[in-house]
Amino acid sequence: MKLKLYGKENCSLCDDAKATLEMLQQDYLFEIEEINIYNDDELLETYQLMIPVVKDEDTVVDTEIIDMDKVENYLKMKNNSENS
Repeated sequence: MKLKLYGKENCSLCDDAKATLEMLQQDYLFEIEEINIYNDDELLETYQLMIPVVKDEDTVVDTEIIDMDKVENYLKMKNNSENS
């Protein structure tokens, strides 16, 4: 599984979100793909007021202040659905 982290440079909330995801990687198997929204006008328009944004495919997992419990619950649900 790959979680996409939409953000920008010099963004403390984005840095916090990455740190949260890296902590969760100790217990869950997933990749982090960082995407700078300022490299794509469409992404900038979509996510400018929401960053950081954590997405899995078409599912927005969390935005702005990333909640570790919320992301972990998503990962647990995803793992359970893949294993059944």
